[in-house]
Amino acid sequence: MNKILNPFIVSGKIPHVYFCDREKEAAALEKALTNELNVVLTSSRRMGKTSLVDYVFDKSSIKKEYITITVDILHTTTFREFILAFGNAVFDCVATRSKKLRKQFVTLLKSLSASFGYDPLQNTPTFDVKIGDIIRPEYTLGEIFEYLEKVDKRCLVVIDEFQQITRYPEKNVEALLRTHIQKLSNANFVFSGSRRRLMEEMFFSSKRPFYQSAKAIRLEPIDRDIYLEFATRLFNEAGKNIAPDAFRHAYDTFWGVTFYVQRIMKDAFAETPAGATCDVDTIKQLIEDFIDETDSHQREQLSFITEAQKELLYAIHAEGQAQAITSMAFNKKHRLRSPSSTQSAALKLLEYDLITCKEKIYSLSDPLLSLWLSRKR
Repeated sequence: MNKILNPFIVSGKIPHVYFCDREKEAAALEKALTNELNVVLTSSRRMGKTSLVDYVFDKSSIKKEYITITVDILHTTTFREFILAFGNAVFDCVATRSKKLRKQFVTLLKSLSASFGYDPLQNTPTFDVKIGDIIRPEYTLGEIFEYLEKVDKRCLVVIDEFQQITRYPEKNVEALLRTHIQKLSNANFVFSGSRRRLMEEMFFSSKRPFYQSAKAIRLEPIDRDIYLEFATRLFNEAGKNIAPDAFRHAYDTFWGVTFYVQRIMKDAFAETPAGATCDVDTIKQLIEDFIDETDSHQREQLSFITEAQKELLYAIHAEGQAQAITSMAFNKKHRLRSPSSTQSAALKLLEYDLITCKEKIYSLSDPLLSLWLSRKR
């Protein structure tokens, strides 16, 4: 008997047949890149930015004509770490395609030539570079861009969590990257980020180097009815069913955030036998189980913020949507320390992406954290 694969994928690349909607966003991204435009791609966390990029990059029209490079810089904290991650990605995605490209990479990156390793079996160099090997970071960055300029195919480069560069101790990273990128004629970039406030400041403030340098694409939640139709189809194809109210409960509970909805659908699919229907009670229990599963993560996340920041986070959660958080009325209602303390705490919570602010209304960024707090408090 053939095992039925779970079609609700939550990690890795999603095959086109299991990819839900995003037709307009995918078309806009593909059109921008094939027309040699840079793109700034933003959304709240876990909305599916990486999956969208993978979906577009997996199209035959892109795979045939372009070399695609993805570098995640969320873990980086300095400019040298950025260069190491960028260099690794370029080597893995470009230089490994042929001996000629490897040789060209080693030749052009003169500042790191003494640091390359060697694979005796393949008779080829390896990118065995450590952070300490990057002694002249600006020069090394220029060499990587020079290499991209000389590659025989046009490159599409995704820098994931691009707002991370604003946290580096070096002060000129934005301007330096912008200078190199605007001179590059053989590549286009997707600047992807989940810290929306920071990304908007970087690309839409006239005082910043990347001002108006990229086409903006923003991911919002997938339409609920479209997602319901998608989920119902996948259940039905496996001889199962899901009650519309059950799906809507999962969608609404997690504010339509793609990863969370997809995760609950994955669990629901596994829980529902062939010939049966997943109901609201099953979804409610799966949500409770998921909250339990993430308990230690939520506790750890809050362990890194101060008491004043926690107090404000709890106050905003209690309100759902909080306004005038520095007013005496708000501070007195939630027994906060002072308006000035609240203002300082809010800036930090925004920086950590624990809260979001839209049109002067504050709310929690993560529906899972909100659910966890509702249970604990």
